[in-house]
Amino acid sequence: MKIDHIGIATKGIDDALKFWADALGLENVHTEVVEDQKVRVAMLPIGESRIELLEPTSNDSPISKFLEKRGGGIHHIAVEVEDIRAALTNLKEKGMRLIDETPRLGAEGCLVAFVHPSSANGVLLELVQSIKT
Repeated sequence: MKIDHIGIATKGIDDALKFWADALGLENVHTEVVEDQKVRVAMLPIGESRIELLEPTSNDSPISKFLEKRGGGIHHIAVEVEDIRAALTNLKEKGMRLIDETPRLGAEGCLVAFVHPSSANGVLLELVQSIKT
């Protein structure tokens, strides 16, 4: 496993890029809207991982709710797994609370699933499995 990305909630990707791209020099290599999650994302590689900027696309987006409660900042940590279904089964068998019991489609065509912060010491954890083409 490795850290795939760190998700950062922001009210606007364009404003956030003034820091991450303009000031730090990270390159925005991919931007897309994930309709199912009501979010626009931008991916910026940093070492073997990435920063994922998350901008809500509607008022009922989970990112909108996060921003209302906590303001901008780290939303989640995502770890890459080889077999997301096996990882979810293993976590469930160990009594971990899952937000997603089955994977769903995420940014860049990956399969994703979230583990509830109550099972991960207060951290929202995203499991990511890249789809090999």
